[in-house]
Amino acid sequence: MSLPENYLDYPARRYGMDHDRYNWSDMFARKPIAWPGGTRIALSIVTHVQHFPLDMPAKPFKAPGALSMPYPDFRYFTNRDYGNRIGVFRILRLLADKGLQTSFAVNGCIATRYPALLKAVVEGGHEVVAHGLDMGKVHHSGLSVDDENAIIAETLRLLRGATGQPVEGWLSPGRAQGFNTPELLTRNGIRWNLDWANDDLPYPMRTTEGALLAMPLAYETDDRVVANEYFQSEPEWVQQVKDRFDVLYRESADYGGRVMSLPLHSWVSGMPYRVEYLREVLDYILGHDGVWTAPVGQIAAAAESQV
Repeated sequence: MSLPENYLDYPARRYGMDHDRYNWSDMFARKPIAWPGGTRIALSIVTHVQHFPLDMPAKPFKAPGALSMPYPDFRYFTNRDYGNRIGVFRILRLLADKGLQTSFAVNGCIATRYPALLKAVVEGGHEVVAHGLDMGKVHHSGLSVDDENAIIAETLRLLRGATGQPVEGWLSPGRAQGFNTPELLTRNGIRWNLDWANDDLPYPMRTTEGALLAMPLAYETDDRVVANEYFQSEPEWVQQVKDRFDVLYRESADYGGRVMSLPLHSWVSGMPYRVEYLREVLDYILGHDGVWTAPVGQIAAAAESQV
C-alpha cells in the first residue's frame, strides 16, 4: 500500500530546536562576561528548603526526594523535616562563619509552617527564591493556566509578605515546568529562574509576557543527586565539586567570567556527618583569588546587560 502524498507534510518542521525559548549558542564563542571587581567566578550557593506533605499526590509524578513508603510515611517525612528543624540552621551557621550571603530556595508554605526558619534566613542577609508552594505541587502541562497561575501567585504572596523581599527568582519543585510556566512566572513578576540546567552562564529566554533570564544551577553536582540518585559518598561529592570549580576557574582565564553553582538541600548537607564536607568545599573554593560569592539575584543583575 502506498503512502498518501501528504504523509511527510509537517507544518512545524524547520531548522532549530523543539521550542523557541532561547537561541542556541556556543558558550566559548560568546562575548566574555565581566563580574564585579574583575572577579573570575560568581559562586552561586542555593540551599533548598522544602516541605514534603504526608499526603502528597503520586500523579502525574512525584518530585525528587518525595515520600515513597505506604501512607503515612513518617520515616521519610521526618527525614525531610530534619532539614527544616535542624539542617537549615546548621547551614546558616556555616555560611555566617564564612561571611557569605547566598540564596535559599524556599517552598511558599514554609512561610506559615516554619516562620522562624524564614525569619532566620532573612536575618542572615540571604535572598529568598520562590520554590513552588510545596513539593507535592509540581508544575506540568496537565495543569490549567488558571490552576498553575494560582499556585505561583500564592507562593509569591506568602514569600513576599513574610520576607519583605521582592522575590524575583523561581525554582520549580523538581525543576518541572509545563508549556505555560515561563509566561506565568513573568506575569507574576519573576525575572529569572533556575529550572533549566543547560548552561554555565546566564542566558535570556523568550516569553510572551516579557524577558526571563535562565540562571545556572548544576544538576550532577547537586548534593541530593549525588547522594540519593548516584549513591556516591560525601568525599566523592567533594571531589566532583572541586573538579567542577577547577575547570570553570581555568576557563575563566581565557573566556571570561563563569558561574559556579552549588545546589544544597537542608535535609542533605545539613546532616551532621555531611556539613563538614560542605565546609571543605567552601574552604577550597574561597581559597582561590577572584571568587565573588553573591545571591543569585545579584549575579543575574550583573549579567543582565551582558547577555
